[in-house]
Amino acid sequence: MTPHNNAAIDQIAKTVLMPGDPLRSKYIAENFLDDPVLVNNVRGVQGYTGKWKGVRVSVMASGMGMPAIGIYSWELYNFYNVENIIRVGSAGSLQDDIHVRDVVIAQGACTNSNYISTFSFPGTFAPIADYVLLSNAVEAAKENHAVWHVGNIFSSDNFYNGEGYKGNEICRKMGVMAVEMEAAALYANAAAAGKRALCICTISDHIFQGEELSAE
Repeated sequence: MTPHNNAAIDQIAKTVLMPGDPLRSKYIAENFLDDPVLVNNVRGVQGYTGKWKGVRVSVMASGMGMPAIGIYSWELYNFYNVENIIRVGSAGSLQDDIHVRDVVIAQGACTNSNYISTFSFPGTFAPIADYVLLSNAVEAAKENHAVWHVGNIFSSDNFYNGEGYKGNEICRKMGVMAVEMEAAALYANAAAAGKRALCICTISDHIFQGEELSAE
């Protein structure tokens, strides 16, 4: 038990799916897991454990932003013996060939956050995904005929930016696929704990083309 999770240690599976939205967590549990049980609802994060094709899996929300996923993933890795956290979220496309409803699989996560400085790394740490999780995700995407892209994403501390902000244009020029707000902190926590992490996002909007899905 932690300040943010009242589940018993044995109630959380070794693999956790982590959407940002608690209602997505509930939806995933009720529609994709067999026999889901609500194991944590501190602050309404909706943490469930059930089975997927006979394998124990948990799903729990992270909230929005790196401070939030930093807390939840840190506790899961370090206090609940979780081995794999897979963020399943949404992102805004930065590239012309990546469209709404496409899937981006984050090989790396650039960031403007100060979160990683807390690890006192002697330089600039590069947050990257676990290769085994990434390669398995690519194979699953192929098998399910998803439209998928692998590469760099940008984990931003800001959803809104002041006048004159040019960050999205620079990321686009540097080949960054999409922008979201959590992956870099998740990847850093996994590295520090010696665990595995991956971020898979569906494109919900296009930063430059005006395409977007509704919140629903």
